[in-house]
Amino acid sequence: MYKTEIKIDGMMCGMCEAHVNDAVRGAVSVKKVTSDHKKGTAVVITDGEPDAGALTAAIEKTGYRVLSVETEPYEKKRFSLFKK
Repeated sequence: MYKTEIKIDGMMCGMCEAHVNDAVRGAVSVKKVTSDHKKGTAVVITDGEPDAGALTAAIEKTGYRVLSVETEPYEKKRFSLFKK
């Protein structure tokens, strides 16, 4: 799995977050996507490495400006009651 953090300029409210999330879902197959207008970021979790160009184009098509796209391998954290 991969975690992609996208820095976005122009998000002002919760509806902006929803527009970005919908654009990302339309551009790539996601496991999870969350946006935060206060931080100006969207975090996308995918099975395969996403196409940064497709993400950028989809978000900018909705009127926001993508400042950067960073992808790194991601391992889901597991909850455990026992410490190793």
